[in-house]
Parts: sequence; structure tokens; C-alpha cells
Amino acid sequence: MRFIVLDTETTGLYPFTGDRLVEIGALEVQNRNITGQEYHQYINPKRDIPEKASSIHGLYAKDLTDKPTFAEVAADFLDFIGDATLIIHNAKFDLQFLMHELQLAGSKNMHHQPVIDTLALARSMFPRQRNNLDALCDRFEIDRSHREKHGALLDSQILAQVYLAMTGGKQRSLQNQTHSKLASQFVQLPVKREVKSSKPTTSRRAPLPSAQDMEQHQKILQRIQLESQGKAIWLQQSSEKTISSTPTPQ
Repeated sequence: MRFIVLDTETTGLYPFTGDRLVEIGALEVQNRNITGQEYHQYINPKRDIPEKASSIHGLYAKDLTDKPTFAEVAADFLDFIGDATLIIHNAKFDLQFLMHELQLAGSKNMHHQPVIDTLALARSMFPRQRNNLDALCDRFEIDRSHREKHGALLDSQILAQVYLAMTGGKQRSLQNQTHSKLASQFVQLPVKREVKSSKPTTSRRAPLPSAQDMEQHQKILQRIQLESQGKAIWLQQSSEKTISSTPTPQ
């Protein structure tokens, strides 16, 4: 049975509001042996990387300007994972970035990819205890002294050892593998709605007043002029317009 242990590094926490992938690391496990087949790729996120994120993985935007975008490596990534079961620690986080990037790239997605979340597995095995990767390394006596910062491939290598230790070591029967869930059970991508163009509004000319309407209007103005002792500005303006519109004799 083929497994791919996978990890990512990102510009932040929220892919659906603009954060992007900056690194993918993955390695192959077959018959509960780490085969040495690996996939590692730095990615140009085409945006800045906040200092808080850089302090975790050590990557800065200037380091990635010559790297490919995710869209340029999406096919190679999908070829590497194939139909293998993915092993990810806190699977929802990595999957939402990967699936969102695939959607942006217009690539086929991984909704039906089987996934094992080692964080959920650890929580079921060690409830009410710390179950991050560092804590699990300590619990299973896995050396992580060479891990100064987070790195996608390095974390995948450590996670592979953690997973094998959690599930009984290399001797465990393949018939008793941990149950997986589909990627779509971890992440539901936002539906991309097409914006329908509205019909252009046709401008209509205002209806012209009838002769009777104009006569009534003038009577009202005359009354206002009389009651205001000649101070009806509307009548003055009306008179000025009438004068200005009268042709000048040649």
C-alpha cells in the first residue's frame, strides 16, 4: 500500500483571503518502509510574506522570486502523489491550501484523495495531551535536534517516523492500517459563482408638460409673486429664460 507523507509552508493561515503556499515537501512510504522517493518544491507566492510567517519557516519573498508558481508545478505534484493515501498532521490546514491552489490553477482537484490526519489520530490515542509534532517526537523518542525551523520536507521526514511509531512500527500488518477520510471531508471549497451581467438600463426622456400644465404652473407663480410683493425668484428665473431664448432681431 502506497502512502505519501506531506507537509506545506505558507504565507499565513487563511488561503481563502489571500495567503498562499511557499513550500511543499512529501515522501513515499510503501509496505511501511520509507522508500527515499521525495517531492520538494519551493513556490513563488507572488505576494509578500509576513515576518511572523518567515520567522517560522525562514522563507522570505526575496528568496522565492525565481521559483515557479504553484500553477506551474501543479501537474508534477499531482503525478507524484497519484492515488496514494496522504498522511498529514492537522490535515485540514494543508489540504485547504493545496485544494485552493489547485482550484486557482484550474487544475483537477483532490477531493477524492484518501487522507489520514495524524493529529486526529494522536488525539484519539493521547487525549488531553499535547499532540503537536514536537510533542510526538518526544513521546516516541524520535530525534529532531536538526530541526531549527519548520521546513516542509524536513517535517515530512519526521512525520513519517512519527506515523510509523504511532501505528506499531515497521512490523505492523498492512491489513490493519488506520482508516482514512476523503479530502473533501476535511475541506469544502467555496463555490465560484458566475456573475451574470445585468441588462443595460434604457434611458427614457422625461415627459414634456402639456399646455394645460404650463398654464396652471404660471398661475401658481403669479400668485406667489403677488403674495410675496414681487419677490418670487421662480418667476424671475422663468422670465429670464424666456428672454434669453427669444431670437435677437438681425
